[in-house]
Amino acid sequence: MNTDTPSDAPFDAPLDAAEILRRARELAPVLRKKAPEIEANRTLPAEVVELLRATGVFRMGHAPEWGGPGLTSMEQTEVIEALAHGDASAAWCAGIGSMGGAITNFLTPDAVRALYPSPDLITVGSLAPSGRAERVPGGYRISGHWSFGSGVRHADLLTSGAFVYQDGEPWAAPGSAHRHDSMQFLVPASAAEPIDNWDTTGLCGTGSSDYTLTDVFVPEGHTFTFFEPCVAPNPMAYSDSFMRAMSGVPLGVARAALDHAREIATTRYDGMAGRSWADSWRVQTELARCEAEFNATREGVYGAMRRQWEVLSAGGTLDDLTPTERAASPLSWLHAFRNSRDLVARLYDLLQTWSINRTSPMDRWLRDTAVLAQHLVAQDRILQSAGAYLLGSEPEFGISLGLA
Repeated sequence: MNTDTPSDAPFDAPLDAAEILRRARELAPVLRKKAPEIEANRTLPAEVVELLRATGVFRMGHAPEWGGPGLTSMEQTEVIEALAHGDASAAWCAGIGSMGGAITNFLTPDAVRALYPSPDLITVGSLAPSGRAERVPGGYRISGHWSFGSGVRHADLLTSGAFVYQDGEPWAAPGSAHRHDSMQFLVPASAAEPIDNWDTTGLCGTGSSDYTLTDVFVPEGHTFTFFEPCVAPNPMAYSDSFMRAMSGVPLGVARAALDHAREIATTRYDGMAGRSWADSWRVQTELARCEAEFNATREGVYGAMRRQWEVLSAGGTLDDLTPTERAASPLSWLHAFRNSRDLVARLYDLLQTWSINRTSPMDRWLRDTAVLAQHLVAQDRILQSAGAYLLGSEPEFGISLGLA
């Protein structure tokens, strides 16, 4: 790549999957070069945000009727994986910021037109119902404090979960299965007040700080839940759709670490042993083990995703998957996050003192994967949910299985 920007094209160009992936791969070495700046900034620099926007990543999940290319879950994951090969924080923000395409499946056409005049708008937020929304004429007044607002400082739109009240009392819609309903509320990101508390071991550049909203009016139509699609059935109109591509981040980082370790091994000479690293049995076998485990982990993610997409794109539903097939998706996400952390740690040990300096990308990858593995999709709650589903019991986090 000869410049610091991907190929120029207007944001309203009808990019396809191959072009978005090409641009993401082209941008990856630029992100690698900018990684120290991204980390030191503790949020994505404005220039990096626009470089990401120019790849088409934020539009990739939007359907063609809304100006997007309608990438499959597999194609979206490949794009995030390619960006993560350059920088984990940038890829994380790209994956989070692209969830607008999934959200449009749960909004009325009028709301989509009002909220998404461009498919390149960045949507972020905290989905946990941490706020309070009071019903008022025409909509809601929402206030609250939310954690982990990745990208809140560079976003265009913000979605936040809140419990609903009417006249100060908990409210539930007629016929609701709950005594107290919660939903998502979309507002301009400029309405939020970020709190400068993101100072972490890894993923430092994501800017995943807390934020507050204070008495912000939200029109009735700018609310949604992930269990009430407003469109014809399609593979993205399910509650798990916005989580599917996130596995691309740990996979991309693990792939970068494997490539780096192999490059080091082909250039280092062991003076004490009198041979090159490439001739070392220890190095050969450990690299091979790590490659085998990475390949199996990656195929677990894509294999589960392909089967899911095959059924849904043929007009089926998630209920048409066998229990084993349905549980495979969240289990593959968890395995990607956890195993990528383990692979990076083993490669860090393999390279020994060549890993420990801040100038080594291994240092950042070790810290990034340690933080990635703390995300909800890498926690035992996912194991419980999948295991409970397989046993006909109650999952704690049914949304990971597309369950209401």
